[in-house]
Amino acid sequence: MYLIEDRKEWTQAIEQCSHADFYHTYDYAWISKNCDEKPVLLKYTEGKALILLPLLIREIKGTNLKDATSVYGYVGPLSKNIDEGFNNENFRKRLNVFLTENKIISVFSRLHPYIENQNQILNGIGEVVCHGKVVDVDLTKTPEEQLKQYNRRLKTYINKESKEYEVINGSCEEYLDTFIATYCASMKRVNAKPSYFFGKTYFYNFMASNEIKAELLIAKHKETGRFAGGAIFTKKGKTIQYHLSGVNPDYYELNPTKILIDHIRNIGTQQGFTHFNLGGGLGGHDKDSLFYFKSGFSKKFRDFCTWQYIVDKTKYNLLIKQKGNLDDLTHKNSCFFPLYRQNMTTEDVNISEINCLADDR
Repeated sequence: MYLIEDRKEWTQAIEQCSHADFYHTYDYAWISKNCDEKPVLLKYTEGKALILLPLLIREIKGTNLKDATSVYGYVGPLSKNIDEGFNNENFRKRLNVFLTENKIISVFSRLHPYIENQNQILNGIGEVVCHGKVVDVDLTKTPEEQLKQYNRRLKTYINKESKEYEVINGSCEEYLDTFIATYCASMKRVNAKPSYFFGKTYFYNFMASNEIKAELLIAKHKETGRFAGGAIFTKKGKTIQYHLSGVNPDYYELNPTKILIDHIRNIGTQQGFTHFNLGGGLGGHDKDSLFYFKSGFSKKFRDFCTWQYIVDKTKYNLLIKQKGNLDDLTHKNSCFFPLYRQNMTTEDVNISEINCLADDR
């Protein structure tokens, strides 16, 4: 198992895997990491087979132990020359040696719904847990076939919006700052968790990265010229990802996000992309209003799963006991992982005081 931390080496490694997404890149790891997280890329080779696993390693406060997690999004292992007959026994052994030597007692990673062989690579290494669905727009279909997936009400709204809004590229500084402020206000309106807020540096670095390949689309009201809303999309490999969006509250009634999604779908089809991932509901769920909104564009879904691996069960359980308040049945049945980190987050932050146009996150 080889540890990569260098930008050039990291980039060269993931470029060997045709299905790599921006979530696997060096830039995104460093842009999105928290101050106590160290980005690494694990590289494993066996003959012609290659496995790459991006992780964020973090210390567990009050101990000499560590755990690992993934960046937010759709990550998991990348691979090359891995077929259905691949035996992951040696990979599992090498991974366990690395984790044990580095005192990493648990690993959590979100997986990528479009990358094959992730379950096979992780077979027998912890557990793969599926939480819900993501909405997949198949861009290999003709535009007419894609539109047949739209629900009737959505088509009506998009027709109305095409008369009200002009879609433009908003990657210049003027629109980016407006989008940042609007996104932040949108998150406050829905009382989002602090982890959904990002500082100005995050947005500027994200948009500037040649590895991430992000585009900001803006909807301007034709009559007034006012900013109505915006959305950030990424184009990496053959996949488009819907990343973040925000709507001016004056235009909630005719939400411009719909026409922005429709616009990038149309452009992506023309440019030869094969999939457009709209994501799922909040927390990966597929029963809420956000998922309902996204499913208006397509009835094709893919599983959203996470990888949860307890490397050292003794130390893991000891940390849970030390938490004290995790002994009741409710917490024992929690799907939170790793369980000892429950209530160790910054959810007590007053989101009304968050300024996304500040330089810090």
